[in-house]
Amino acid sequence: MSTTPPLGHPFTPKDDAAHRAIGDYAIIGDCRTAALVARDGSLDWLCLPHFSSPSIFAALLDRDRGGRFAIRPLAPFTTERHYVDETAVLQTHFICDQGVVRLTDLMPVCSAQESRKVLQPQREVLRIIEGLKGSVEVEVLFQPKPDYGARAADFKRRGALGWFCPGRKGLLVLNSDFPLETSDGGSVLSGRATLRAGQRHLFSLTYTDTDIGVIAPLGESAELRLQATARWWRQWSGRCKYNGPYREAVIRSVLLLKLLTYTLSGAVIAAPTTSLPEEIGGQRNWDYRYCWVRDASLTLRSFMELGHLDEGSAFIAWLLHATRLTRPQLQVLYDVYGETDVPERELDYLQGYKGSRPVRVGNAAWDQLQLDVYGEIILAACEYSMRGGQLDRQERKIIQGFGEVVARRWREPDNGIWEVRGERRHHTHSKLMCWVALDGLLRMSAQGLLHVPEDRYRRERDAIREAIETRGFSGQLGSYTGVFDSEDLDAALLLMAHYGYCGAGTPRMRSTYDCMAEQLQHNGLFYRYRSGTDHLPGGEATFGVCSFWAVDYLARRGDLDEARRMFERLLDFANDVGLYAEEIDSRDGSAVGNFPQAFTHVGLINAALSIEHATRGATHS
Repeated sequence: MSTTPPLGHPFTPKDDAAHRAIGDYAIIGDCRTAALVARDGSLDWLCLPHFSSPSIFAALLDRDRGGRFAIRPLAPFTTERHYVDETAVLQTHFICDQGVVRLTDLMPVCSAQESRKVLQPQREVLRIIEGLKGSVEVEVLFQPKPDYGARAADFKRRGALGWFCPGRKGLLVLNSDFPLETSDGGSVLSGRATLRAGQRHLFSLTYTDTDIGVIAPLGESAELRLQATARWWRQWSGRCKYNGPYREAVIRSVLLLKLLTYTLSGAVIAAPTTSLPEEIGGQRNWDYRYCWVRDASLTLRSFMELGHLDEGSAFIAWLLHATRLTRPQLQVLYDVYGETDVPERELDYLQGYKGSRPVRVGNAAWDQLQLDVYGEIILAACEYSMRGGQLDRQERKIIQGFGEVVARRWREPDNGIWEVRGERRHHTHSKLMCWVALDGLLRMSAQGLLHVPEDRYRRERDAIREAIETRGFSGQLGSYTGVFDSEDLDAALLLMAHYGYCGAGTPRMRSTYDCMAEQLQHNGLFYRYRSGTDHLPGGEATFGVCSFWAVDYLARRGDLDEARRMFERLLDFANDVGLYAEEIDSRDGSAVGNFPQAFTHVGLINAALSIEHATRGATHS
């Protein structure tokens, strides 16, 4: 629960200047874009028409200039919120001395059959505020700031059709039965009304760009869109086959992965936000609204093992399609359409979250050399094939081409999994994933799924292992190291057993875990590496997925009690609706970094699966 003081009169952005905690947000979306809604009913982040488009609301990054869409009681209130069943429909209850009102937030989606019955807006945010008890005065502020806050809106009333805001690209329309008036030269809509039990008001925000303009009707039609959306999400989550431990957290995590999937291509983005800092006031502020190839095999496994085969098939198809322009070389990241050029720039006019600057859009890591991505995409193709997926002749040729790059280039230094900017080094994790790539190709060849030069790949695979064992392990530390011939540590090496490189119970893996638990762990949470490894000033919080990797390792080693204890403690760090950011501040448990983060939730799913598999194995033994 959270308490918000009264705003006073009139309702303006400066009345609530402090940034909300990152963990105070929840996500809604339509598998094309997503919005973040705070506990107090303020929609503070939305990019249109898709995830990596310029923002319409960006109060998340600048309370004054970013723009927002707030709906809340005028009087002091506490809040309770939840997602409706296993859906992406968010409900927030505002509890005041005078009564209770409920805000329902969603981005409508529906089945293909239902969409054929009536024209749908290209994008829509539907918000419904209704009185449940007593009499509560509610206030609304609608203040879009297109192009990352660079422009102000200019509203024109079009009678029963609502408020129109044409832009350089696209048309924004707000249709509502709530009394609203313009201010600030027509750039802001605001209003107040009293809600009694049984009364409600609706807000339909639609966006159209290079498509037929559709004004979404209110009333019964809006209720039907709400019902269709809830039904669509229930049907989707109902196909999940997982009935093991921690099912609620697993379902919420896979629902997030679906929310971050661009349905028109199958790409899964890392997060819907940019520049949420890894340290408040620090410089590690990156744009994560793209698809990282390295997440491929783990994300694919999450979808396919949970029974969502269509999403797995769409993702592998997108991966092979997106790499068409760069093959046989692989790029680190791509946009949702598979485009390769995502130049990084800074928006110096935005204050940044709690003053954390710079604010960046685009990501310069796109042209780094990260050899681990070859292992990820080949392993994804291998797992897809092993689960009955069919690769056509051209796709097999593409995978074979990636294998040739690995065989030829694995001895080169690279930038590594953590995308450290600066000189390239011989990262042990990158060599591990090159081993994984060749091992996967050899397994596929042995089953007749494709053909590779087995003798040469076997020699190269064995040479990689020898290099890792001789140069990637420190006898002094008793640990595999992040970089060859060094004493750097890298939590990604906790995945060595997960990828089948070695058994979890081998002496070297046991001592590696012990070393990392001693040197990278704080208050039960894992950093990804030692402070200073990335050569940037300041520090960062513990990395969410790394702690779940530790759970995965312990489960594979057979330490089920410890794995469960650690997993259950990690569940306590989710916010009130089950979401995680990129990082967790080990001092107070607060969410840090871009939010919500797909990779953290992939780690949760795979850790739960490992516990479930180990439990089943222990039961059967």
